[in-house]
Amino acid sequence: MKELEHRIPPPVVAILLATAMWMLAPVPPALPFADFRTPAAILLVLIGIAFDFAGVVNFLQSRTTINPLRPHKAAVLVTRGIYRLTRNPMYVGLALLLLAWAVFWGSLWGLLGPVLFVLYMNRFQIGPEERVLRGIFGEAYDAYAARVRRWL
Repeated sequence: MKELEHRIPPPVVAILLATAMWMLAPVPPALPFADFRTPAAILLVLIGIAFDFAGVVNFLQSRTTINPLRPHKAAVLVTRGIYRLTRNPMYVGLALLLLAWAVFWGSLWGLLGPVLFVLYMNRFQIGPEERVLRGIFGEAYDAYAARVRRWL
């Protein structure tokens, strides 16, 4: 399955999963707490956007690529800002947006979307990215990976 590594942009993966989640939304069972779903979804969206925005800003400030399909073009190992909390804030943000989508629709089946996103990202995006970054930055990347979690 190496042919899937770095082939589909993570936002496209998220959109495909969000579409599947929307299609599954009417299938029972539903999530409980209907009164709290919309405020919870809004909060998750805001947190997800904050993670995405912070990750992009840190990359742009460091003048390195934000293109997830071209990790070999990384010019700098970004370890400041949001990257002190997670090595993949933009993926965390997308996962939170998918979780918000599932909560908004009240779909128990929709919760599979963020889970599948994390599994896909770990296998086809993050693992291959880490190999590339380890090759570029060596021990500096290993030290960073040892002190900062992949997700949260």
